[in-house]
Amino acid sequence: MPELPEVEVVRRGLADHVVGRRFETAEVFGARVARRHAAGPAALAAELTGVTVDAARRRGKYLWLELDDGRALVVHLGMSGQLLVEEATAAREKHCHALFDLSDGRQLRFVDQRTFGGLQLVDLVPDRHSGARVPSVVEHIAPDPLESAFDLTGTVRRLRGKHTQIKRALLDQTLVSGIGNIYADESLWRTKLHGERFTDRVPAKVATELLGHATDVMTAALAQGGTSFDSLYVNVNGASGYFDRSLDAYGREGKECHRCGALMVREQFMNRSSFSCPVCQPRPRRQVGRQAVRAGGNGR
Repeated sequence: MPELPEVEVVRRGLADHVVGRRFETAEVFGARVARRHAAGPAALAAELTGVTVDAARRRGKYLWLELDDGRALVVHLGMSGQLLVEEATAAREKHCHALFDLSDGRQLRFVDQRTFGGLQLVDLVPDRHSGARVPSVVEHIAPDPLESAFDLTGTVRRLRGKHTQIKRALLDQTLVSGIGNIYADESLWRTKLHGERFTDRVPAKVATELLGHATDVMTAALAQGGTSFDSLYVNVNGASGYFDRSLDAYGREGKECHRCGALMVREQFMNRSSFSCPVCQPRPRRQVGRQAVRAGGNGR
């Protein structure tokens, strides 16, 4: 599933090619892509016809277009959703589920091979974090590390106030958004933490370091166009990302750790695969509370 860098690459493409254009016509094919719009696909297409895109926004993995009627078109990319800007004469993709004729003569297409994604038209509401407006379905999502509204000190405090596994906390989009399975593993590897370490055993300095590494690795991935493991993730021009060549942890089972040379391992975690170094990131032997951490050192 795309994470913050991949979604930001798509957002930038929309900002360049779609913002300021009007949807001259809109077509939505099938009920599944519009399943979050109670009135159905035909009604969704009718409501989107004639509106102008004022801005392309993102928070974490959530992407939306601000429209001139005061609402937002939220795009759920799911596991394989793509937004493509193409010439109107280009052959329509087999899994094209929505099509918008833009005022510049091109088309915006929503393509989703696995149909886990979708489109949703919602109101914009004030954001308690930044004071800006966000879609109503996004207001519960925390700011991501690349946002000006992100509060590092407050996030570290909330993270350490929980009694949960550190990787689970990184994946909690109400605590910090944008970090998914790939970049969680990468930032944990950089911090030398095992994902099953409890948050209340992680000192504030180490938690701050961890979030700093998450910011760094996502920034590096963004500079290279995101991470792509197959042809399903592309930007609006159809180009795949390639940060996977630079990964230190994710997907490297049985390969030498870039830091110590030990063989990387894969473990199951929350119905996902976690990748780590058994030497640099030892599994916690015994989980104890915060009081024991204060008495016994840095708790790594």
